[in-house]
Amino acid sequence: MRTDKTSLEILAGMIYDYCGIDYRKDPLSLQSKIGLKLKELGLSPWEYCGYLIMEPKEWDKLIELITVNETYFFREENLLNEFQKVILPQYMDRTPENPLRIWSAACSTGEEPYTIMMLIEESALFKAGAVQVIASDINKKVLNKAKEGVYKKRSLSFRRMPVGAYNKFFIELEEDYKVKDSIRESIDFKHINLFDDNIRSKIGKVDIIFCRNVLIYFDINAIEKIINAFYDILNPGGYLFLGHAETITSLHAGFETILTSSVYYYRKGGEYNAAVWSTCS
Repeated sequence: MRTDKTSLEILAGMIYDYCGIDYRKDPLSLQSKIGLKLKELGLSPWEYCGYLIMEPKEWDKLIELITVNETYFFREENLLNEFQKVILPQYMDRTPENPLRIWSAACSTGEEPYTIMMLIEESALFKAGAVQVIASDINKKVLNKAKEGVYKKRSLSFRRMPVGAYNKFFIELEEDYKVKDSIRESIDFKHINLFDDNIRSKIGKVDIIFCRNVLIYFDINAIEKIINAFYDILNPGGYLFLGHAETITSLHAGFETILTSSVYYYRKGGEYNAAVWSTCS
């Protein structure tokens, strides 16, 4: 007879195979996240494993329970300044026929891709249609919220808002702020599992990837798979931005590490301006 712990370990393995999120060493943490769901369904952990096989749509509900979606507008100011002041000018010759393509690879409730688009609009470097921003997440619930672009005024989403950003980029409602249509409608939201083997065909080639504070939930094998996919999707010379506590230097994945006085990020091969950047491998 299987114990709940054994069943949770099996469920953790299924989750890992499905999306790379790793609860295999901490099944009790998984239990705390899904306990109410199991009670609601009247299923044991072992029965729930079978339920996921019989009802694949249940994965969407499980993903809602086990993913972390804490984010906010204009997160990591130094990195965003580097993106706006140093990276974007390199692409200012892009046109609607050959647009700059940027992917927010785990967009959660949308604060990151909206921030990216706000910075692009503020830069005034590009004509209409010369930039495409794709935003994706595995969690359909938060993705739907992102598409709406509506946030409570008292939300922690606004904890780091620059002066003047509310009037410039939002419409004030009674209890909420709504992202202006000019920003919201310029982003292509997609439901994407980063463990999907066909991810390139769903995203296409891009020039810049943001995937911040996501890799901390994966083990080294899952990270390697995701980073290899990013490398494949990026155009030569393209950039990868991770969270300030995340590093892939030890993977030797083919990225150059770009160092500045305040941030570091990654670049896919090619030439770069040595007067601006120093690199380490």
